[in-house]
Amino acid sequence: MKIPMQERRILIKNHARGYQRAGRKEKTVILNQFVEVTGYNRVHAARVLRNHGTRRRLGRGVVAQADAAGVFKRGRGREYGPELVEPLSQIWENLDYLCGKRLAQGLPGALESLERHGEIELDKEAREKLLKMSASTIDRLLREERAKYVLKGRSGTKPGTLLKSQIPIRTYSEWDEEKPGFVEIDLVAHEGGSSSGDFTQTLDVTDICTGWSEQAGVLNKAQKWVFEALLEIRSRLPFPLLGIDSDNGGEFINHHLLAYCEEEGLTFTRSRPHRKNDNCFVEQKNYSIVRRAVGYSRYEGTKAVGSLNRLYALLRLRTNFFLPSMKLVEKRRIGSQVHKKYDKPKTPYQRVLESPEIAENVKNGLREQYRDLNLAELNRRIRKAQGVLDRQACRPRRFRGTQENSSLGIHQQKEGRPFPPEPSIACLGERRMAPAGKG
Repeated sequence: MKIPMQERRILIKNHARGYQRAGRKEKTVILNQFVEVTGYNRVHAARVLRNHGTRRRLGRGVVAQADAAGVFKRGRGREYGPELVEPLSQIWENLDYLCGKRLAQGLPGALESLERHGEIELDKEAREKLLKMSASTIDRLLREERAKYVLKGRSGTKPGTLLKSQIPIRTYSEWDEEKPGFVEIDLVAHEGGSSSGDFTQTLDVTDICTGWSEQAGVLNKAQKWVFEALLEIRSRLPFPLLGIDSDNGGEFINHHLLAYCEEEGLTFTRSRPHRKNDNCFVEQKNYSIVRRAVGYSRYEGTKAVGSLNRLYALLRLRTNFFLPSMKLVEKRRIGSQVHKKYDKPKTPYQRVLESPEIAENVKNGLREQYRDLNLAELNRRIRKAQGVLDRQACRPRRFRGTQENSSLGIHQQKEGRPFPPEPSIACLGERRMAPAGKG
């Protein structure tokens, strides 16, 4: 009959000290008694009694203590303790919950900004550990925090068919993607689950070379508002606009925008119908910036547009100056597998500074702007703007017998219960989603 492990531990503890101090004959007597009681193999029993409670240096400054079985477990020990989780979580939150690979590259700039404005205080040892921390270590330390933050969108694009023959489909050989100024544009609808009536939109513009992103709220999809927002965004870009690539929606495929591009000498192309990956750069930002910051609620009217634009004026600073992104540099297919290689994560601000196409006076202006930015204060202002915007969200309307009802809405209508407002990510407080993507 086997003795329970708890009782074995007591026996080991009682016999080990006497065994370690005894002479050869006494050790034989103690070992015989111990083997008879525990049923251990004689060699294993001797090792257990000999090593119990002792410590041994395993090299590189690592000291190990034998376990109950007398085994010394090798290993380096833990270099990054739980005391680093809190400052790392603070930086992770200020960088909008980036994945480990992007966070590792954005951490030095964020830490510098937070320390410069007195938002975080670290001793020299903790600071050095944070700065040399690898992406896998970051993900490991943040695993429990990330698990606490664990929504799908619709497309509202309606084709504009009148000018498709005059606007060529973009081919990658025709664009110089190593030169800033060629942008992809798209609209993100804030319809709250129902496409009826007028609701606000977000014009999203992303530069392919640098990843610089700008957003602007518009009243609806009318050509007038979209065109005005595009002009406003163009004035904010730190480089000249050279080309525009859009989807096939009528808000972009129209005479007004085509004439403007021809007059300004801008390249105007469009994606293939029903191929969202043709506009993959801006499609990434539709989620990582717009949806994560604004959510999926419905917004209507000029007041909501103003609140959106005040939020985007803050988001553009955090996104372009502090959030690194990765660019695909190589993709190879080997059999059924696709192997992708990405460059080192960099912020759009860093890519702009590295570009030889951008004037030095523009770069100096960006450097001064970057030194004045307080990342923690910027995040506080962003959350305040999100709260103001969320209070302006419209309650979902009731629809009878239409296919626009969500399954939740239909169930509530049958039960006779009112529709609750759909919460945006902004109003979820601390329970925000952590991105896993590379955009």
